Amino acid sequence: DGVLPRTPVSAQQFKWWKYPIEETFALPSTKVGRKSRPNEIDLTATEEQSKVDDYGLEEPIPQSDIDNSPKGYDTIDHGAMQLTEYIQLDREKRTADLVFNAANYPSGNKVTLSGNDQWSAAHADSDPIADITAGLAAALIRPNVMVMGEEVWLKLQQHPKIVKAIHGNEGETGIVARKQVAALFELEEVLVGLARVNTAKKGQTATIARVWGKHCLLAHRNKLANTQRGITFGFTAEFGTRVAGKRPDPDIGLRGGVRVRVGESVKELIVAGQAAYFIQDAVA
Repeated sequence: DGVLPRTPVSAQQFKWWKYPIEETFALPSTKVGRKSRPNEIDLTATEEQSKVDDYGLEEPIPQSDIDNSPKGYDTIDHGAMQLTEYIQLDREKRTADLVFNAANYPSGNKVTLSGNDQWSAAHADSDPIADITAGLAAALIRPNVMVMGEEVWLKLQQHPKIVKAIHGNEGETGIVARKQVAALFELEEVLVGLARVNTAKKGQTATIARVWGKHCLLAHRNKLANTQRGITFGFTAEFGTRVAGKRPDPDIGLRGGVRVRVGESVKELIVAGQAAYFIQDAVA
């Protein structure tokens, strides 16, 4: 939600307005003569359509598990919480895949680092400050948040040029906090993705991978924007509220049981790639 804030929609199929760049940054004449009419402008916009998708999970809980649970332990609530965590992880994975996809940004709003340009204390020539400030300048609307995976953050927070800029020392050793980096680049927030996911198929040996890749994103986030008003890098359309419920099922085991279901109807969208800057392969 920190990367693509939720905005409510009134139906599963919804529309949103896409405004041309030339009109967003146009400078019409506003001078009015003593007896003349003010100049008229005709704002145009493209009506885009999309649709929320349903995401949900269900768990069958045998009545014997409920009856034999330890005192103070609510088996049904625990099941609902576990399902919610799975749904949140799936949403985080979808969001990371969307915003860390270079194809979603215009050519002037992305760069790929390689070799000695990648951020690392071992690469003396790498310059994350220059890379980030270039991105802030390139975006048509100045980004106010920076998003990265933990692999990027662990190297950025120890990079000599970042440490030197914040602490005023030589930068040979040291570490900085997210709030300090946010202040350095005049950002509202630095978001670091920590989640991991098992990419192996069921029954295979677990293969744990990071959800967020080795990239960095600068984006203009407007939490007040919706499908009709406001300019923002992206948002999540949400239809209704999260579904959470339970119902008896006599076909679970010998004594029946309870089915717990949790879900939501959402759609993650990037609506203004020009209001962002994507740094691909920020670290090796």
